[in-house]
Amino acid sequence: MAEEPGRSRAERPATRADGPHESSEAEGPRELSDLRVLRALAQPRRQQMLQHLTVHGPATSATLARALGLNTGATSYHLRELARYGFVEETRGSGHGRERWWRAVPGDRRFPPRSRQSPEMRLVMDELNRLSYAADLELFAQLQRERSRGQERPDASSTRITTGTGTGIDASTGTRTDPSPAEWADALPYSRGTIRLTLPELREFFEEYIALLNRYKRSDADTPDGARTVLTRFLAFPAPAASSAPSSDNRKESEPS
Repeated sequence: MAEEPGRSRAERPATRADGPHESSEAEGPRELSDLRVLRALAQPRRQQMLQHLTVHGPATSATLARALGLNTGATSYHLRELARYGFVEETRGSGHGRERWWRAVPGDRRFPPRSRQSPEMRLVMDELNRLSYAADLELFAQLQRERSRGQERPDASSTRITTGTGTGIDASTGTRTDPSPAEWADALPYSRGTIRLTLPELREFFEEYIALLNRYKRSDADTPDGARTVLTRFLAFPAPAASSAPSSDNRKESEPS
């Protein structure tokens, strides 16, 4: 299992003497094998906060508190714990005064294979996986609801001509516009498939997938107009072995009379 490609350094200080520090993203994979780090990551509220920072971008503890229904004392504490282990860091925000803005630190974080996990680590990993899969399903359900609402209330106030770059031109004003929600919904990629691989080939397949993600990672300054945060997920597992005996749940079909 791996998380966001990029970098993360466990227990890195969140700030430097000269102010907020944003990490570069040049380092390779990092294995998280410290049980303390995994326990810190598997806390449900921290998972929610990391998801919010990943999807919506930098935020303050007050912003996170309002979005997640928490108090600022709780979000501030969880942010400090996440920063302690290198999952978030301070960044320059758009606010004024002494507000502290935080961003999720990208990182190609990997976990030890199950054969190298202690019983305690397996429990933590099972909980982390449960939280991650549940969050992904909820995000996808939210997208489905938004798509349904968009189909029920189409915007007929203007005509939009799509260009080859993904942006569009409003036919009534001639101004350039970003892709509409309906166009994003039409572009939703989806794939299911099966391939026959050896273990070395499966590992190579995964590394090629990570390399493909890294090809498209870029700074905010290099991100073109019309771009949105796109959540990518990769899951590959061997098909269950064929059972030699039928399941007890199977029922023998009656022959027609």
